[in-house]
Amino acid sequence: MILAIETSCDDTCAAVVDGRLVLSNVVHTQTEHERYGGVVPEVASRAHLERMDAVISKALEDADVSLDDVSRVAVTVRPGLIGALLVGVAAAKGVAYARKLPLVPVNHLEGHVAAAYLAEPGLEPPFVALIASGGHTALYSVAEDHSMNLLGETLDDAAGEALDKGARMLGLGFPGGPAISKAAKNGDPARYEFPVGLKDKKNLDFSFSGLKTSLLYKLKAMDEEEVREEIPHFAASYESAVVEALARKLLRAADMRGASSLVVAGGVAANGLLRRRLGEECEKLGFGLVIPSPELCTDNAAMIGAAAAHTPAVEYPEYLSLNARSV
Repeated sequence: MILAIETSCDDTCAAVVDGRLVLSNVVHTQTEHERYGGVVPEVASRAHLERMDAVISKALEDADVSLDDVSRVAVTVRPGLIGALLVGVAAAKGVAYARKLPLVPVNHLEGHVAAAYLAEPGLEPPFVALIASGGHTALYSVAEDHSMNLLGETLDDAAGEALDKGARMLGLGFPGGPAISKAAKNGDPARYEFPVGLKDKKNLDFSFSGLKTSLLYKLKAMDEEEVREEIPHFAASYESAVVEALARKLLRAADMRGASSLVVAGGVAANGLLRRRLGEECEKLGFGLVIPSPELCTDNAAMIGAAAAHTPAVEYPEYLSLNARSV
């Protein structure tokens, strides 16, 4: 029985996980950042401090367990906003030390991949995984021992960051991914041609900077009324370009590695267009595809608990010197 804590960015999360079974998964998403159009690290840290105890208590209550039932504590230690991470690490240390429990330090990216085990308990490596979120876009091969080998990554912005910045240029609000998807429902994805970075390169890297620049120049060439009328089409075309980049490189990685199973994780994996596109392609090509439910794609503590099952624990009280890392 694992109590897991996740505070790498702006979501205060706690969960109770038993193996690959989620008993509770509490996520408090901070709304303080909406006025800024992005996450403010100091604001995020203070909000975690205010809510951490209540979120942990709710996770235990929802799971109908007490701390007496918990055998170890897991927590995200990297990567992320350092101040936010420190709140979670301190809370995890406090709970573990008070009860003389082991503590499991978990890499946030490994947590995203481990969400696939909660979605599909029978899944076992090896497989190829795409992590696409606001802070990370990368391809990994996951070995039988659960170790992750980097195959390719973004050379500039992450996919989620590109969606956030595109939404901001279109005046659609934050977070950008859901805002663009909503605006794109009545749009024509073929109306505007946007570049798909590195699409003809043989490598497995990504680039989204050219996509943002292309949108900026298209918007500058129109007056405000024209832009308002074209927003659904801009959103649909922009979203389509992001999805094309992600799907193209993931399928290329699967072919290059001879993989039979693919995993897609991270906040952008909740995108409906990406899920449909990959579902169709994988069915056609015969690949197994696992994409966690949307609530397990965004930051949550259940995925950290799942990753803790195959991550070495630090025994009591050795973890008191453990520190968080931003990268």
